[in-house]
Order: sequence, then structure tokens, then C-alpha cells
Amino acid sequence: MTIKDIKDKGLLLFECVSGSRSYGLETETSDTDLKGVYYLPKSVFYGLTYTPQISSESNDEVYYELGRYVELLIKNNPNMLEMLASPEEMILYKHPVMDKLKSSMFLSKLCKDTFAGYAITQIRKAKGLKKKIVNPLPKERATVLDFCFILESYHSLSLKDWLKKQGYQQEQCGLINIPHSRGVFAMFYDPEGKFGYKGIATNAFANELSLSSVPSGEKEVAYLQFNQDSYSSYCKEYREYWDWVDKRNEERYLNNLEHGKDYDAKNMMHTIRLLQVAEEVLRCGELRIKRPNRAELLAIKSGHYSYAELQKMAEELIGQIEQAYLGSSLPDQPDYDKLENVLIEMRTELYH
Repeated sequence: MTIKDIKDKGLLLFECVSGSRSYGLETETSDTDLKGVYYLPKSVFYGLTYTPQISSESNDEVYYELGRYVELLIKNNPNMLEMLASPEEMILYKHPVMDKLKSSMFLSKLCKDTFAGYAITQIRKAKGLKKKIVNPLPKERATVLDFCFILESYHSLSLKDWLKKQGYQQEQCGLINIPHSRGVFAMFYDPEGKFGYKGIATNAFANELSLSSVPSGEKEVAYLQFNQDSYSSYCKEYREYWDWVDKRNEERYLNNLEHGKDYDAKNMMHTIRLLQVAEEVLRCGELRIKRPNRAELLAIKSGHYSYAELQKMAEELIGQIEQAYLGSSLPDQPDYDKLENVLIEMRTELYH
């Protein structure tokens, strides 16, 4: 089942323009995102090939099966509620049966956790992104040798510096464990290679140190400490950073560099927007999609605010949300049974 199949077979129930254009925040470079609702042919719905969601390859077009759509509305999913409350000019098609669904039927105090909770997640994500932008990692991966140190008196010295100072080659070193001392090894050196030591690490991609068989009576040349926890943390950070580089939206990344701010400005714009919407829903009991403060939000997107200023703005909005929640007249959650009956009515009408 594809989006084209849905439209060709007359299964489309609702279609609208979503994202920045529906919020009134579009610019010349904004994409046109589409979202919609469909229903399945009766034979498919009752069969084994239920398809809850269909997306385009670019994910710019996402369509939800009617039951899945209502399920997400009951959970106060922000994207689903925004679809239902779309401004008239953003609605491209609407089947009469969709008139049975109104955003007022679903709005509840759950919005505090869904809208504001998602926004807070984005703030945390922005912090992680900020760290990646400010602290880029070199493409050449560090090795276990970079996390090894030689213990000397009351000090420690980088293994690589120590080897260079001694004129030693790591391949001619042998290590043995020190009992009851995690990460500490006795190190031996065999310049002639007669004992067959395995070296400190077998290759640049090794994730652990090598141990060797050391003849009895050999004298250690040093004690080595391997900071395995730091190495593991580095590997995780390295992997996450280069995954981000491979998958990041290059245009957005270059825009962030251009405006000189070390955070994802578009991400923060939508974070503030979501917090403002959450406060309005709880205080006024209605969902307003098109934003009245376009200039302010686009200024955030353009990098006119510092990260600290946006954090402060977000904290103030979170405080206002807490107050609005306490005084809100919205129900704690939608009426599940009532909405399930509405869904049954819609399916009955669609399937005759």
C-alpha cells in the first residue's frame, strides 16, 4: 500500500499542509510537508495486512490509518492534534466523515506532558547538539594506547610520551595482569623479540590490551594503568558524533554556523513554539496552530538569541505551564469510551 494507492482507490479521508507553513513560520526555503488520514478497504482491514502508517521516502508526507490516528489523538499527540486543528487554508481535502472529529473532543491535561514534555526533550537534544558543534571530534579515532598511563612515583605519564622517552616500541612490550588491581598491568620489554611478546595492543582497532606469557625471573620495566571507563565513554561519543555528521541536515548545520550560534536554531524555535502552545491549551482550552508571534519565532530561527537567553525563556514558559495546569478546566484525559464509539460510527459509515 502506497500513498498513491490511497488516493487512486478513494481511501483518503483527510489531507493537509503541515509544519512551518501551517504555523505561519514558512520562509522562502521552507519545504511543503503533507500529513493525512486514510482508511483501508474492508477486506484488508479485517485481514492480516493492517497498515497503520504510510510515509514517503523523504518522510515529508506521512499518512495515518483512521484507527491509529484516533488512538494518537486520545494520547494528545501534538502532531495529530495540530492536524485536526489545521487552519482552513491548509486543508487540501476533507471527507465528510471527518466532521465527526473535533480537537475539543481530545484536548486534555495530557497536553502538559505531550507538548511541553516533547519540548523539554528537544532542549536536552539541543544541549547534546550544542556539545557536538562546539566540540568536534577528529576523524582519526583514538586507540587504547591513548588511554594508557605509566605510573611513576606519585605521578602518571602518558604511555605514548613514556615510550618515546625510553625509545621503546609498543610491539616489543609484554603485559601481565596485577591480581586484584583493575586496569593495572606489569610491563616488560624485549628489544630482541626473543620472548614473543604480543605488544600492548595488537593493532590500532583493538578494544582491549594484549597479555603475554612472560618468562619467570624477568624484571618489569614499568607499571601501566589502562583507563577503560574513559576509553568506553570516548568510543560511544565518537560513534554518536560521526553518526550525527553522516545524518545531519547539512543545510541546517551550515545555517547554524553562518549565524554564529552553537545550537540548532530551528530546533529551538519549535521548542519555544511548543511550550507556548502548551501554555495556551491549558490556559484557554483551545489549540491555535498559526502563531501570532511569527517575528519572534523567526528571530530565534535566525540565531538572534543566545542559547542562555533561550534556556531562560524556556524555563519561564515551563513555570507558566505549571501554573496553567493547576487552574486548567480541561479534563485529565479524553473520554476514551465516547471516542471509541465515534470511531465505530465512522467505520460503520465508511464500510456501510
